[in-house]
Amino acid sequence: MAVADTDIKFYYSGDGTAKGSLGGAITENEVPSSGTNIIFDNVDASEAESGDVEYRCIYIKNTHPSDTLYDARVFIAQDTVSEDDEIDIGLDSAGKNGTATSIADESTAPSGVTFSHPTTYDDGLQLGDLGPGEYYAIWIRRTVNAGASALANNNYMIKVQGQTA
Repeated sequence: MAVADTDIKFYYSGDGTAKGSLGGAITENEVPSSGTNIIFDNVDASEAESGDVEYRCIYIKNTHPSDTLYDARVFIAQDTVSEDDEIDIGLDSAGKNGTATSIADESTAPSGVTFSHPTTYDDGLQLGDLGPGEYYAIWIRRTVNAGASALANNNYMIKVQGQTA
């Protein structure tokens, strides 16, 4: 039996909430696959006016009981709908099964993380092979441009893909 899409799950870091996912250990709290504010909160008027950069750390985990996802990569499968912001991702330097760096608040950039904007498997960030129960911390950076327009239901999609036996 091969690793299925449903076997690759995302988990919050830190205190196990979206707002508290500022690095630290993986939690038991799974990031919902859809919904409102599952990673970032709404951009308020002052953030939209002046611009804002925020960070969150989540974990990617292979929950399959016996199979490995080979050459796993993470990428941005769907950009945000808004033209006034961007999502970028980076790998935590702790590596596979490591505990992510913690940051003081959502406006503090994590040290040792290089952010990029890969949009396909081929240019995705390489996680290596994820065996049963193995995980990897990734950081997500949201950059809101100064003077951003209001937009309800802005969203994006991060995807993990790899090879199975």
